[in-house]
Amino acid sequence: MAVRLYAVVAAGGFRRYATYRVATAAGVFTNTVFGFILAYTYIALWDERPQLGGYDQSEALTYVWLGQALLMACAMMGGGFEDELIERIRTGDIAIDLYRPADLQLWWLAGDLGRAAFHLLGRGIVPMVLGALAFDLALPASPWIWAAFLLSVALGVVVSFAVRFLVSLSAFWLMDGAGVMQMCWLAGLFFSGMLLPLSLFPGLLGEVARALPWSSLLQVPADVFLGKHTGWGLLQVYAFQGGWALALLAAGRMLQSVATRRVVVQGG
Repeated sequence: MAVRLYAVVAAGGFRRYATYRVATAAGVFTNTVFGFILAYTYIALWDERPQLGGYDQSEALTYVWLGQALLMACAMMGGGFEDELIERIRTGDIAIDLYRPADLQLWWLAGDLGRAAFHLLGRGIVPMVLGALAFDLALPASPWIWAAFLLSVALGVVVSFAVRFLVSLSAFWLMDGAGVMQMCWLAGLFFSGMLLPLSLFPGLLGEVARALPWSSLLQVPADVFLGKHTGWGLLQVYAFQGGWALALLAAGRMLQSVATRRVVVQGG
């Protein structure tokens, strides 16, 4: 029964974002434009250094378009449930959510999975197809690599949710988590590899960046897509993503438990 409830919530999250057709079309256009800008920037870089970061030019261009495809699905710049949750905490409406016969964290996770599924289909496929038509991308021939990639993306979405849920709960103490959320988005953009592959980061910075949870959002799925992780290496990156997902979800549950003991309705 519980599984069915969360499946309905996930489906509702998908339908909710599917209603914004004009916004989706605008988002596809924006992702495509930025994809072309980044692609030509990468071409200039890889013309000077043909194997920069361990990628050839075709792989680097593929990385660019994967980033545009996953930008909204993995909410690297936000755009998910977090603003709504922060507002409900600020106004005290979160008290109503706590009376629902459903787990608060799982409720928001289910809705966010539906959102991510829509953005992967609605805002991810078209830019990727246009990128493949305009450039020579390194697309995998094996369906198993595509399946492995989708599993990695799913794990990345859960990690993204867990980070944003934790940050959203800060509103219980701050009453306005906008500033903390903006810092989270900046960290997500930088440490996910959205700006540049993390393999290009030098020394200790690169090691730290690859070890942080945000690398699960783009860098890891992109490398799976490009065949950089196979066999035991693939299981290791799944364990990395899954470990961060479990750790962050557990931290979110503990913080939720602490926070909901002191629900404060602002102004009363």
